Amino acid sequence: MSVGSGAAAPSQSRLTIDYRNTMAAGVGEVDGISDDALDAIAERVGAALDRITAEHEAGGQRWMDLPDDTALAQDVEAYAAEARGRYRDFILVGIGGSSLGAIATVQALANPYRNLLPDAERGGPRFFVLDNPDPERVRATLDAVDLPNTLINVVTKSGQTAETMANFLVARDALIAAVGEENHAAQVVATTDPEEGLLRQLADQAGYRTFPVPPGVDGRQTVLSAVGLLPAALCGVDGRALLAGAAAMRERCRVRDVRENPAYLLAALAYLADQRHGKKILVTMPYADALFGLGDWFRQLWAESLGKRLSTRGEEVFAGQTPIKALGAIDQHSQIQLYTEGPNDKLIVLVAVGEYRAKVAIPTPPAGIPDLAYLEGGELGQLLDRERSATAWALRQARRPNLTITTPTVDAFALGEFFFLHQLQTVMAGSLYDINPFGQPGVEAGKNATYALMGRGGYEGLRAELTAAPEDADRYALAP
Repeated sequence: MSVGSGAAAPSQSRLTIDYRNTMAAGVGEVDGISDDALDAIAERVGAALDRITAEHEAGGQRWMDLPDDTALAQDVEAYAAEARGRYRDFILVGIGGSSLGAIATVQALANPYRNLLPDAERGGPRFFVLDNPDPERVRATLDAVDLPNTLINVVTKSGQTAETMANFLVARDALIAAVGEENHAAQVVATTDPEEGLLRQLADQAGYRTFPVPPGVDGRQTVLSAVGLLPAALCGVDGRALLAGAAAMRERCRVRDVRENPAYLLAALAYLADQRHGKKILVTMPYADALFGLGDWFRQLWAESLGKRLSTRGEEVFAGQTPIKALGAIDQHSQIQLYTEGPNDKLIVLVAVGEYRAKVAIPTPPAGIPDLAYLEGGELGQLLDRERSATAWALRQARRPNLTITTPTVDAFALGEFFFLHQLQTVMAGSLYDINPFGQPGVEAGKNATYALMGRGGYEGLRAELTAAPEDADRYALAP
């Protein structure tokens, strides 16, 4: 499977959206959105569009400019081209927005078993990720790589992320043990704030090569920056095709008509399904293994951006849908039973692929087993897509709202489209919910508690509170 574009990237957006099964005409008035409701929200969408545009023109919404940074893409390409020929292994150290986009990109565009391919066929170093600070996995990763021939990319804007910095310090120590402290800096590249922060301080002190985390952009919006582009390029992905796809989607999303703007349409449908019809869960279900990581990336984007206690006016609203990822057709055998006959509280987004990058014919079944004859002459991609069509039909029959996003194929351009589409969809949804889709105040309490429990200075009072034995601890504890 080639990860490069192989040809000039398309110039126009190619994704299509079929939302008939979200509407009242498809699943009934109780669970489906009426045409009147969609038309009525158009004015709010237009007002939000004007505000987002004005904020962007005034220097805000800076994530929208990332598709234009072709100079960065060229810098990343040049660095990656040299590194691909030098290193056998590559470790990405990051968590959340610092890793999910890169994982989604490599999973979508590289051979799923690229780490098992011979060095000459792989097109770059083997790819490993240290995100969760699970000691068993971290140790196994460091035991598996060839440290003298390993490049480490640590990604955190501030250097305050405990999981990332702990994992990096462990990996750095192992690298120093393997190559010596005086040599290790050449094998570390830091993606961090251009001017300040703990990782910037460490990088400057040690002499690490650095790439910037763009100022004014939340971590979960950085996939089209060096945060996502560098790991992708090290694995042979065409970063400029990613940016071209994002730019094409941005251009398509300039129209005001909510029915013609894919990002605003998806935001409006999700918001109306939630607020008018009780669909508190948003399921993303691609029918392609390559796009499962995209669902993981989107899950963080939707949850952290929209799960907010307060509105922009300071009122308690407890906003947000719960995002779920599923994979077709696997989850037809584990989740669809719940989706079709369980609580009718979900909006389900199916992702279709027009043409898979491989064709695998189904062989003629053995003679004498007529019940398998229906598979004769078939092809696996055809079967998978018909499974998707059947799922959409079954959900409609059960009056479960669903829609289908179709990409003609899975390539870097299409992935760039998806990234920008979902980012703008999320920002627009924030406007409809009247919450701030940026920042993550709900995460900070857990971060501060972690600092306190690990003994960080300045958190002594919180540490005392956390470590004090509750009066009813014995009453609600079960031990052998």
